[in-house]
Formats: sequence, C-alpha cells, structure tokens
Amino acid sequence: MVRPPVAAVAVLSSLVALGAAQAAPKVAPPTAAEWRAPAPEDVVVIDTSKGRVILELVPEVAPGHVARFQELTREGVYDGRTFFRVIDRFMAQTGDPDDTGEGGTKKPNLKAEFTFRRDAATPFVAAAAPAGTEVGLLKSLPVVSQAWSWAQVTSDKKVSAWGTYCPGVVGEARDEDVDSANSQFFLMRQPYPSLDKRYTAFGRVLVGLDVVRAIKTGEPVAAPQDRMIKVRLLADIPPAERPSVRVVDAASPWFKAEIARKRAARGADFSVCDLDLAVDVR
Repeated sequence: MVRPPVAAVAVLSSLVALGAAQAAPKVAPPTAAEWRAPAPEDVVVIDTSKGRVILELVPEVAPGHVARFQELTREGVYDGRTFFRVIDRFMAQTGDPDDTGEGGTKKPNLKAEFTFRRDAATPFVAAAAPAGTEVGLLKSLPVVSQAWSWAQVTSDKKVSAWGTYCPGVVGEARDEDVDSANSQFFLMRQPYPSLDKRYTAFGRVLVGLDVVRAIKTGEPVAAPQDRMIKVRLLADIPPAERPSVRVVDAASPWFKAEIARKRAARGADFSVCDLDLAVDVR
C-alpha cells in the first residue's frame, strides 16, 4: 500500500513552535453562542497506547472517505491496529488490517476525492486571500480554495477547493493508482503541503496532537507497540461514558478576531496552519 512520499519541502512553522517564540496576548474566552457541537457521527474517539485522540470528520470535502471511515470504525476494523509507519516531522500511518502496510479490506477501493466543489452554502470561513486563492477553515479542516469570484464564470456556480496538510489533518493512504485508497490512513504530525491534491484529506485532530507526535517512529516501525486500542464514533459511545465535545465556530466573532491576531503576529509568514480552533472536551 502506498505511502505518502517524503519530499524536500519548505516546512511552515507550527503553532506550537510559534507559541514558544511569541507571547500571545490574553484574550477573552469564546461566549456560549460561539461554540458548535460537531455531529456525533462525525467525531471519532481513538484510544491509543499513548493516550486519547479525538478527530472530526468533514464529509463536505470527501463524503466517500468519511462514509468508509465510519463504516470500518463501526465494524471494529480499526481496533488494535498498529502505527506501522511513523516519520518525525511528517505523519503516523495506520489502519491496515494486516498491520504490514500492504493490506486492506475486501471492500471496493475508493475513488479519489482530492478536491471538492464549494458553493455559497459551504461553511467555509476565509482567513486570507494569497495569490488569487482563499485559505481558511471548513469546520476544523484547513482548506485552500479558488477565489470565490470565479463562481461567477463556472457552469455550476461553484469553485474548486481542497484540504491542506497542516498538523493534525487526516489523510487516506493509497497505492500508485489514485483510486486505490481502502482502509489505511495517516495523521499529520507537522505541516506538509506537498501532499495537497495528491492524497484525500477528510478530517482533523481536535484533541491529542501531542499523542500523535509521541508515537514511536520508524519506516517501518521496528516491532511496533503503539496501536489504536479502540476506535469509536462519538454517536456509538454509551451516554454514561460519552465525552462532551464542542469546538469554537470558525464563523464566530471570537475566531475572526483570532484570525486577525494571528495574521498580525505572523505578518507575511502567516499560514492557515497557524490557525487552531479552541476545543472543549468534558
């Protein structure tokens, strides 16, 4: 099963690194009205040997991949799967039923969903408009899009957009055939924009990026011990043990002010990867 390639690219500064170099001004927390509760079917709780990771799936960008991930999760395919290929400053790969990096399920392979068409109803929030594009967030996923002005001349009145590979983004592994994705996926440890429009991005880590970065590295990992012990959709967790998950709304005044703060702090170096949504888990 193909691996996302490792290529020489200019790596953007992560928010974590930025925080160590710059003292962010204190700001008021979001108000109650500025939070959103993701759909329980789109929240994935992964209990790993290193700790808990919570993802948000974004069906607007890749409905086929999200549906497959939900299906395999509910079938228990991901329970016990090892992280067999983990590269520092890149990503952690898992989801192979054989734990070898060469396997998959017997389900049909997925068609590539490298890009999607967004319209006026798509909940995309622009943060900047570099070089005739727009960058911002769709729910929690960082996205690059054609400028909305192009919708005036397209036949469907939509524009092309795609998830961009910032830290925490969830991508689907594939073989050389672009339509060969099946069950394997990877979690980004650092930004890697050279994967954009080459691998389907369909979600993002809300909580637990530190866990992803703590997984043992190797290509392949020697005698891998780190694994996903249990993978569940939030909707399927019994109410008594189900965490409450909410995310600040990217369209809220609080987050628009956060965009302005980050852009002022970063100046010409600003990247959509500098934006992190506040998350509250109880």
